[in-house]
Amino acid sequence: MKRGAIGVAGALGFSAVALGAFGAHGLRGRLSPSLLEIYRTGALYHLIHAVAALAVALGGERLRRGRLILGLFATGVVVFSGSLYALALTGVSTLGAVTPVGGLLLLAAWALVAAEALPPRGSPSGPPST
Repeated sequence: MKRGAIGVAGALGFSAVALGAFGAHGLRGRLSPSLLEIYRTGALYHLIHAVAALAVALGGERLRRGRLILGLFATGVVVFSGSLYALALTGVSTLGAVTPVGGLLLLAAWALVAAEALPPRGSPSGPPST
């Protein structure tokens, strides 16, 4: 999983920086302040979750659900940030209806990250080891 997962994280990180730079330099003066703020929100969440995906990729062998978490992060970024980018660039407000789906995917990924601290089913209960 590691090489492919690192590739996914790298692609997310690269695209986050590229799209963030495009927004900061190419869209200033072309979009209204409110649409530019929507675009920035997409870029911020994109970059944060690229770093989270890298952490999952690097620790993937230690996670029970690493592939699923990585997939949820990647899909969540595409849907959440992608819908915000599209909304900002087109002004079509109905695109905002898709954004919460991406947010739910990101929340699911984070919930699974938190669940990794729980003992596996069938194992003796007790505090998780650090």
